[in-house]
Amino acid sequence: MNLLGIVSVSGKPGLWKALAQNKTGYILESLDAHKTKMVANLSTAKIAALNDITLFGTDEDIKLKDVFDHMKNAANVPDAKADGLVLRKFFREIAPDHDEEKVYASDMKKVIGWYNILKVLPLFEEEEPGAAPAEPVEEVKEEAVAETRAKPTVTEKASAKPKAKKPAVKKA
Repeated sequence: MNLLGIVSVSGKPGLWKALAQNKTGYILESLDAHKTKMVANLSTAKIAALNDITLFGTDEDIKLKDVFDHMKNAANVPDAKADGLVLRKFFREIAPDHDEEKVYASDMKKVIGWYNILKVLPLFEEEEPGAAPAEPVEEVKEEAVAETRAKPTVTEKASAKPKAKKPAVKKA
């Protein structure tokens, strides 16, 4: 799941994709069908990247990406407007180590709402850049390695040439 560049803006519903940055803030595009664009001023808007968001856990914090992965494998995801008890029961299944005193019903509703926005987008199925490739990498043949070692590099070629000596000037 590739959540790079996806942000939440305080006071604005939904999720946004960061397109560019200027002096005053970020240029954002909504992930809904309208594709609304806006400039989020850094001095007035609070922007949170989904990659950096975690849920309170009993031992350690739980990454939002991990919660989304568990939600993807869940049989049925409740509606974001469901009762708090239904949401709590669901979160006990997908994130059993979450801290029930610190994770409120409003937080669970927000996470489920974000999941519903993201699950239909192609970036939800993409691998994160920099992640280990899924396919095994071909092994390099020894002959190819030997060939590259046999060829002199540019610096070796330059150092192989004898340097011309400057003519000595005699003083009279």
